[in-house]
Amino acid sequence: MSGPLSPLIENYLREAGFGHVANIGRGCKLGSKLISTFIERWRPETHTFHLPWGEYTITLEDV
Repeated sequence: MSGPLSPLIENYLREAGFGHVANIGRGCKLGSKLISTFIERWRPETHTFHLPWGEYTITLEDV
């Protein structure tokens, strides 16, 4: 299921410092379940995603 982000998800993105991500793909279908999963696994104290296979950090090189 894809569609616009819910206001709750947009708030989480803003609180985590990723507010601009809510605007990416406007007019495109985004997987809200995928975005929700990443939000749930984001750890702001370490700036990493905790995934089942390890810990990941996004760097400027990745962007």
